[in-house]
Amino acid sequence: MKPISVFIVDDHHVVRFGLQAILNGEPGIQVVGTASSASEALAALSKLEVDVLLTDLRMPEKTGVDLMNLVLQNYPRIRVAVLTNYHSDEEVFTAVKAGARAYILKSMPMEQIFEAVRTVHEGGRWIPSHIAQQLADRVSRVALSAREMEILQLIAEGMRNREIGEKLFISENTVRNHILSLLQKLGTTHRTEAVALAIQQGLVRLDRD
Repeated sequence: MKPISVFIVDDHHVVRFGLQAILNGEPGIQVVGTASSASEALAALSKLEVDVLLTDLRMPEKTGVDLMNLVLQNYPRIRVAVLTNYHSDEEVFTAVKAGARAYILKSMPMEQIFEAVRTVHEGGRWIPSHIAQQLADRVSRVALSAREMEILQLIAEGMRNREIGEKLFISENTVRNHILSLLQKLGTTHRTEAVALAIQQGLVRLDRD
């Protein structure tokens, strides 16, 4: 049988090199290329036949989700799987919503990564039970609006209501109303608690890299 052709995207050379070596040692799987960025990956994919794309989420320039959107738009036959160290509620939700057919953690045994690649190639989904539970919990929550997400991020960065209003060109009273709404949706009673929960669930990030 023709081996499953895999393409790896990760901005860390050691990860790419190690994963390539291990996957190439597994019967029925062949790594046909690697890339350190979304742009590099897109350029290479135009010249290769790829069955499964393994991509990290947090990368410079374009994220793994950005890459996923472009790949599924331009190469719909390629099946995409996420391979990452991160699994906050929001990252899992965003990746699966964008079309990821597997959510693999780099800490998992290689046997599970092999299984995920084969499952995705066969048209299935591979999501560990604890990640699936996170996804279910995230889906069941009332979603914050885009404006509420924006304000929550600014609160996390230490801005007061007046400063947020000036930055977003809205009144301080409007900011206050948005904050009351997001507190209610998150099930929290004050700003500090909301920010702590938001960081834990991946709704906001303080490392804007």
